[in-house]
Amino acid sequence: QVQLVESGGGLVQAGGSLRLSCAASGRTISTVTMGWFRQAPGKEREFVAANFYGATFYADSVEGRFTISRDNAKNTVYLQMDSLKPEDTAVYYCAARSDFGWTRDSGRYNYWGQGTQVTVSS
Repeated sequence: QVQLVESGGGLVQAGGSLRLSCAASGRTISTVTMGWFRQAPGKEREFVAANFYGATFYADSVEGRFTISRDNAKNTVYLQMDSLKPEDTAVYYCAARSDFGWTRDSGRYNYWGQGTQVTVSS
C-alpha cells in the first residue's frame, strides 16, 4: 500500500508559479511510476505529467511550463508549475502506479492522493 498526500495548492495570478508536493508513505517510490493528474469542474480527470525511473512525460498543454521531479530520499514527488494560466485551474492529484512502465491512463494508477486545489486568476 502507498499513501499519498499532496500539498502546495492555492490561488495565484496568471503568469505566476506554484510548486506542488506529494509525500508518499508505505513503500519507497524509487521503483514506482509517479504521475500528476488534474480535474477541472465539469471535466474528466486528465493526465498532466509522469516520472518513470527519472524519465519525464508531459501533456502537450503543460509541456515547457510544468516540471515533474522526485526526491527518492524524501519519498516525495514535486510538480513545479510556471507561467500558470486560468485554464490550469483544477484539483491536482498525485498518483502512483505499481506496475512497470508509465501511462497517461488514470485507470492504470493504483494509488491516489486526496487532491489539492489550484486556482489561477486572470
